Amino acid sequence: MHIAFFINDLEREHAGYTTTVLAHQAQLRGHRVSYLTPHDFILRADDSLCAHTRSLPKKKYKDSEDFFATLKSDKCKVEPVDMATIDVLMLRNDPSIDAETPWAMEAGILFGREAAKRGVIVLNDPDSLGRAINKLYFQSFPTEARAETLISRHATDIKAFAKQHGGNIILKPLQGSGGSGVFKVDAEAKSNLNQIIEAIGRDGYIIAQSYVPAAKKGDIRLFLMNGRPLEIDGKYAALRRVASPDDIRSNIHAGGTAEAVEIGKTELAVAEMIRPKLVADGMFLVGVDIVGDKILEVNVFSPGNLGSCSRLAGVDFSVPIIEAIERKVSIAAQYARRFDNRHLAIL
Repeated sequence: MHIAFFINDLEREHAGYTTTVLAHQAQLRGHRVSYLTPHDFILRADDSLCAHTRSLPKKKYKDSEDFFATLKSDKCKVEPVDMATIDVLMLRNDPSIDAETPWAMEAGILFGREAAKRGVIVLNDPDSLGRAINKLYFQSFPTEARAETLISRHATDIKAFAKQHGGNIILKPLQGSGGSGVFKVDAEAKSNLNQIIEAIGRDGYIIAQSYVPAAKKGDIRLFLMNGRPLEIDGKYAALRRVASPDDIRSNIHAGGTAEAVEIGKTELAVAEMIRPKLVADGMFLVGVDIVGDKILEVNVFSPGNLGSCSRLAGVDFSVPIIEAIERKVSIAAQYARRFDNRHLAIL
């Protein structure tokens, strides 16, 4: 199997990132692994789709650090490759990172669609990712599963929403990730509400969410694969993210810490409630952030912390993920690609 990982750029990758973990596991299982970025696609005059890919040498790597060091070295072969020869394209970029270069934000989606037309299995499904490129996708899940939300650029709307919820709300940009631009409004921050609205509103629409008190204990990142919680022998790919004392954001990149967590009936019920939508949209691998019985985020582009989940649980969750991808390639071959990409993505 030849699997290509689409990322924002190599400079912002890291040896501990989920993409590296998955790519390394694929290589360990004997597969050819390549990386590509928004700069790399070529649609030729004969309508063939190619890409300048960075392919890792087939050899035994000591660990993911060695694998990643080789990826960034001149030992990698960079050459144009016909996308039709690639079995799987895994879209692992974060579009919000490329907000200042709009052409790059949707490159993976646009060329992912073209790759799917040429028989490449694209994960997650690019058509559905196109609808999920901002947090408005979150509103398509059942109201019972998500915190009450208002989306507006008008200060009067947001202030009315805050009053309705006793002054305790969360404000964040419609587009963004990693906890960037997230503010908690309460009695102490009330006097700064105008400035917060103005600061977030400069970049577009504002999301106002009711504050869920259980958030004081942090949120739970839970991985879902093929619509169901990812697990190995009863151990779930999950962790609790706890914010630092001086920050409301529990994102690891924003200073939060990771702790082991038990997944119980509440979290499984939330996962089951959102499963039909994820399956219908061909969302193969998703990271869901849960507080109490509510989802706060659904990361369908580049869910992270898989390595931390594996370390805390004492199992390697990258194995069943690559096994599931191998199974999709096998199904596609057995059925002569009679399934469309959206269905194949979650089989």
